[in-house]
Amino acid sequence: MSLKIGDKVPAFELSDQHGKLFKSETVIGKKPAVVYFYPKDETPGCTAEACSFRDSYEEFQALGAEVIGISSDSIGSHKRFAQRHRLPFILLADSKRKVQGLFKLPKLLFGLYTKRITFVINAQGIVSYVHDSLLATSHIRKALKAIQATDEQAV
Repeated sequence: MSLKIGDKVPAFELSDQHGKLFKSETVIGKKPAVVYFYPKDETPGCTAEACSFRDSYEEFQALGAEVIGISSDSIGSHKRFAQRHRLPFILLADSKRKVQGLFKLPKLLFGLYTKRITFVINAQGIVSYVHDSLLATSHIRKALKAIQATDEQAV
């Protein structure tokens, strides 16, 4: 069972697509965030999902939210993926699946792949919404609505 609504997001550190160390506390607990886990760079569903987040990125930014994608792929794979598809957000390499463990994601295909799941996290670092669906492009619409709802509650 993955993290659920009301759970505090644990602190973590991973390298991004540029090889720089990303520390979760620079975003989580400071502003709203969308952390989405996906199976693999350059697969049709994952590419559609990433490009949909790219196409809506300005909407997330306008709401003060950061988008972070995480998979088991390497830094180099993430770098090529981000460049090829002009992805403006952070991609994190969780090759040892440590963060997947922290988020309590189930292992798929003997632990070879990451589950497709999106967590919306409020500015206090608490999970406010979880979307678990194989339909890649549904994650963006649902996450945007959840961020908007969180934003309205803060007013």
